[in-house]
Amino acid sequence: MAKKTKEARVQVIMECTEHKDSGLPGTSRYITTKNKKNTPERLELKKYNPILRKMTVHREIK
Repeated sequence: MAKKTKEARVQVIMECTEHKDSGLPGTSRYITTKNKKNTPERLELKKYNPILRKMTVHREIK
């Protein structure tokens, strides 16, 4: 019989860290997926923030 496997890949929300400090309205968020087994810690990626018009660090919030 085949084993039942849990979903290793989950959807996460990334939010800009610099945008909160800038005081500008709105937020820069991205939705991506990650493998829980390979990366159990929170993701931190450089992504483009269209409001600030530059590359900023985005961290996983959920």
